[in-house]
Amino acid sequence: MAWSGRCVRLSFLLLLVRLVKLDDTGGWGLESSLSDEGECNVDIRDVKSITHSEFIQQYAYSKPVVLRGVPDNTKFRFLCSKASLLREYSNKVVRLSTANTHSYRKVDVRFEEFVKLLLTPQSEDTLGSDTLYFFGDNNFTEWRSLFDEYKAPPYGLPHTSPAYSFGIAGPGTGVPFHWHGPGYSEVIYGRKRWFLYPPDHSPEFHPNFTTLSWLTHSYPNLETHDKPLECTIRPGEVLYFPDRWWHATLNLDTSVFISTFLG
Repeated sequence: MAWSGRCVRLSFLLLLVRLVKLDDTGGWGLESSLSDEGECNVDIRDVKSITHSEFIQQYAYSKPVVLRGVPDNTKFRFLCSKASLLREYSNKVVRLSTANTHSYRKVDVRFEEFVKLLLTPQSEDTLGSDTLYFFGDNNFTEWRSLFDEYKAPPYGLPHTSPAYSFGIAGPGTGVPFHWHGPGYSEVIYGRKRWFLYPPDHSPEFHPNFTTLSWLTHSYPNLETHDKPLECTIRPGEVLYFPDRWWHATLNLDTSVFISTFLG
C-alpha cells in the first residue's frame, strides 16, 4: 500500500509539472493584466559579466541594477504555482497588510480565502488603506519548506544577513513610495514595475493613494529632472536596490514574488 501511495503521489506531481509547463503563468492567469511596462533606465547586467567585487564597487551602495542569469529557481517556481501553494497551504492563516505608506492595519485570513476571494485586480480609485496586500508577514516556520528551496541572488553585502519576504498580489496593486535597507526583489510569476529615487530626492505622493493612481495622475506631469529610475522585471530577473532608496511598485499581472532583505 505504501508503494502504491508513493506511485500515485509521483504521478500527480509529474502531471502538475506538465500543467505548469503548459501554463507559464503557474495557473495565476493573465486576466486584467496591465499592458504598460514603461521604459527601463536601470542598468541590466548578467551575473556572468560582473564579479562580486564589481557589484560592490558599482552598485551596492550607489544605484539599483537588474540582474539576469541568477541562480536557477525552477523547483521553487514549480512550488509557487497556484495549484501547488493551494495544496500545501490552503488552511494556513496568512497575515495581510494594507498597501499604504503610513498604515499598520493587519488582517488574518486563510490562504485559500485570500487566493479565491481577495486576490483581485485593483482600480486606480481604490485607496491604499482599502487594499489588502500579502507580503512580508510570513510565518517562517510554516513557510520554511518553501523558503528552503529558494536560491538567493549571488551577491551579499558585508556585515549583513538575508531575510526573505514572500508575496502574491493582483494586477494594479503595489506599494506606494517608501524606503528601508538594501535588498533584492525577484519575480517568480507575472511582471512587476519599479520606480526608484535616490535618498536625497524625496518623491511627491499622497501616502494613501496607490502606485497606480500616482502613475495615472502624477507621473505624466513630472519634469524630466523629477522622473524616477524605473524598470519592469519579469520571471528570472532580480532587481537590487541600495540602502534608503525610495521605491514604489506596481504589479502588472497577478504576481508571485520574493524579496531578500539584507540587514
